[in-house]
Amino acid sequence: MSVTESVAEGLPGRAPAVHEGILRRQSARESSARTYARALPIVPVRARGLTIEGADGRRYLDCLSGAGALALGHNHPVVLEAVRGVLDSGAPLSVLDLATPVKDAFITELFRTLPPGLAGRARVQFCGPAGTDAVEAALKLVRVATGRTGVLAFTGAYHGMTAGALAASGGAPDVQVTRLPYPQDYRCPFGIGGPGGAETAVRWTESLLDDPKSGVPLPAGMILEPVQGEGGVIPAPDGWLRSMRRITQDRSVPLIADEVQTGVGRTGAFWAVEHSGITPDVMVLSKAIGGSLPLAVIVYRDDLDVWHPGAHAGTFRGNQLAMAAGTATLAHVRENGLAARAADLGSRMLTRLRDDLGHLACVGEVRGRGLMIGVELVDPEADGSAPAPVSATADPSATADPSSAPSGPEPFRTPRPAAPALAAAVQRECLQRGLIIELGGRHSAVVRLLPPLTISDEQAAAVLDRLSDAVAAVARDHTLHDPRHPRYHGPARRTG
Repeated sequence: MSVTESVAEGLPGRAPAVHEGILRRQSARESSARTYARALPIVPVRARGLTIEGADGRRYLDCLSGAGALALGHNHPVVLEAVRGVLDSGAPLSVLDLATPVKDAFITELFRTLPPGLAGRARVQFCGPAGTDAVEAALKLVRVATGRTGVLAFTGAYHGMTAGALAASGGAPDVQVTRLPYPQDYRCPFGIGGPGGAETAVRWTESLLDDPKSGVPLPAGMILEPVQGEGGVIPAPDGWLRSMRRITQDRSVPLIADEVQTGVGRTGAFWAVEHSGITPDVMVLSKAIGGSLPLAVIVYRDDLDVWHPGAHAGTFRGNQLAMAAGTATLAHVRENGLAARAADLGSRMLTRLRDDLGHLACVGEVRGRGLMIGVELVDPEADGSAPAPVSATADPSATADPSSAPSGPEPFRTPRPAAPALAAAVQRECLQRGLIIELGGRHSAVVRLLPPLTISDEQAAAVLDRLSDAVAAVARDHTLHDPRHPRYHGPARRTG
């Protein structure tokens, strides 16, 4: 009898035994590099939309969504129909880079969604199956096209785990890429925040590129995320993005937008760069474009298409099932206005979270864009005063171009230290309440929500109920068990 059958029949004691056995064998046999499985000890056996059912018979609301890959949630009918259509047709499932009707349909739908300034003169390169493969291709492309080697990237970035992508990410162990400050309000690198902080980041970038003694020669490209996801759910100010586009364009430096996690409606626009109105030279796309199956591409300006045949290749570039699932997903998001829906629902979710959690000393900031939401947990007893979670700069679009920004620094209050232990406790409390969430940020202290774009208002309310309850429980537990607090009740007594 299969795992699914044993769970479905509800055999006494069988489902928990299956669940524990699988987890035990995973721990014994899989790599120590595994990540999600450590914090989320569940064994999914069925899933639909927002809901996952585990081998232990429990149901969970999944706000991880395959790290953002499941734009339509689990097993959406249009995706299943598209996959079955390819399977039933007898079409080849993997075709290297040969042309097929399935691929042609995918490219046509993808180009239909691109920013207008790029769609009319775009080229597409199919890469390996993961986003990091596409980042590698993008870096190789701009180096070949410009004849230069250097790359500009940003603090807090995450672009993947292969060598080149990792070198451009915030956790790189060696300095191979020039790092620039990414603007943010709560932990502004200049201690300013708001439009003043974004303006200073722009001036820093211009100075670095224009100073002949900066030690930074003109680079092959600049790569950025319109919203830093793994970096802590930090939306880039629209004015700052426009400035980065101006700076790179004026100096003939290709701008690469990493939309692996932000694309396909996630932030409230089909592509996150559309909020600022910029057109990048290269877009890196993966996750949701495959409709839950592995697929990664770069889309770029045609004049950059100078590499020779075979300059970038890979066996699994022709995944027909992923292309069919991706076509169905892209079309469904576009035809049903799911990006606008994400903008509206995400705004309402942010407002409620700020109302529910803003008074808690352990919550530093609630931020996000669309259905890409983060709650940063901080040490409530540490020195420092955090900015109010609700502010004029909470909206990325509120930051104007630097030329119109105030001349003096913005008022800024010192943020409290990040509290990764509290964030991990919130994740555990959420799981106990049947809610799957992920952590991110520089210190893994940001609770992240990435629900599918198909989430209903009722489901969103249930997610927020469980998350708010979990955060409140952790805040109470910290108060009662922190010796520094006047309400300290003595050492925590654990049982079981």
